[in-house]
Amino acid sequence: MESDLQLTVEDSGEGIEAAFLPHVFDSFRQSDASTARRHGGLGIGLSIAKHIVELHGGVIEAHSAGVGRGSKFVVSLPISSLVSTTVGMARVAATRERGLDGLAPRRLDGIRVLVVDDEPDARELVGYVLESCGAEVHVAGSAAAAIAELGNFTPHVIISDIGMPDEDGYFLIRSVRTLADESKKNIPAIALTAFARNEDRTRALVEGFNLHMAKPVEPTALLQAVSDLAGQPRT
Repeated sequence: MESDLQLTVEDSGEGIEAAFLPHVFDSFRQSDASTARRHGGLGIGLSIAKHIVELHGGVIEAHSAGVGRGSKFVVSLPISSLVSTTVGMARVAATRERGLDGLAPRRLDGIRVLVVDDEPDARELVGYVLESCGAEVHVAGSAAAAIAELGNFTPHVIISDIGMPDEDGYFLIRSVRTLADESKKNIPAIALTAFARNEDRTRALVEGFNLHMAKPVEPTALLQAVSDLAGQPRT
């Protein structure tokens, strides 16, 4: 006998406009789609969630009474009474710690890097990759915080997201390139972003970034880019 498992996630936050509610699961759709919007993200999270739920034969629905009245998401998944006949499979952890073993990481000893991203997980991941290879890493959660950090810290390389609330990565790089301090205004900078279209790459370079890299980035590619921009010779 089959039945449904139902999971409900409800909040009392900003809610969803009635006109936008039918599009809430559409890819790259957000009620505020500017690169300097107050909330981060690309508008693909709910689309991915819907796809995953549907792959499992389920349904996901969004409900909201309007702006300022919270949101509710309901996931319904079928439950089957059938039990898998697969035997002899060892139980392993669904996740495990991954180091940089096997990736032949480039050492970045003595290299200073400023990582700018409004998403804490993204900052932590990039920082971990760089610090694991010897870099000194400072982080900032916004363009304003990054500019303030540059007052006391001179990195060899800046790595910045583009889509951030209030002031985006373009604002940051323009601010850096107009600093009075010559040792800081010309710091090489990488745009590490999920805005990965050709026009996004072109704009990043025109605005003042030295390199555009699309998220998610391979650790070895990021390490190589930082090494190259910091002026380290290849080995």
